[in-house]
Amino acid sequence: MSGTLSDLVAEVRACRICEGALPLGPRPVVRMAEGARVLIIGQAPGTRVHETGLPWNDRSGDRLRDWLEMDREAFYDPARIAIMPMGFCYPGRLPRGGDAPPRPECAPRWHARLRSALPAVRLTLLVGSYAQAWYLGSRRKATMTETVAAWRDYLPDFVPLPHPSWRNTAWLGRHPWFESELVPVLRRRVKDALS
Repeated sequence: MSGTLSDLVAEVRACRICEGALPLGPRPVVRMAEGARVLIIGQAPGTRVHETGLPWNDRSGDRLRDWLEMDREAFYDPARIAIMPMGFCYPGRLPRGGDAPPRPECAPRWHARLRSALPAVRLTLLVGSYAQAWYLGSRRKATMTETVAAWRDYLPDFVPLPHPSWRNTAWLGRHPWFESELVPVLRRRVKDALS
C-alpha cells in the first residue's frame, strides 16, 4: 500500500489492469497534489489527452475553463485543482461515433483511495453522467439534464455539470439557464473553495 499521495498517483499511472481492452494501450491520466481544494471528476481521456497525458487538454477543456473563469496556469496547478476521470485511460470509440464509456475497473479500484488522500477538497465538480451516477447514486435524477438542473440539491459538496464537449453545444442552446444561473454560482463556489 502506498504511503503518500504521490506514491498513490504513481501507482495509478503504472496501472495496467485493463490493458487488453484499450485500443491505444494504457496511459492513466490523473493530476493532483496534496492541498488541492477543488476536485474535477470527468469521464475518460480523449485521444488528444491520451497523446499529451494532460487532462482536459482539448476543446472540452477550453469550454470547462471558460465555465470556471480560469486560465490554464491556475487550472493546471495540481496543488489547487485535482483532476481524475471515471476511467483513467482512453477507452476507444463507439461504432456510431463518440468515445466509449469509461472502463469500469477504474472507479472501484482507485477513486476511494485517491479521494481519501485529498482531505483539503472543499468542492467536487461531477462532469457528465458517469461521474454523477457514481457519486450521487440514488440522489441523481432520471436524466443528466434533470440532475444538472437540480444542482442546488447537491451543494455544498458537489456541482453536477454537463460534459463540455462540442457535442453538447445544442444542449447548451436548449438550456440557457445553465450559463445564466449555474455558471455564475459555479465560478463563485470554485473561487470560494480555492480561497
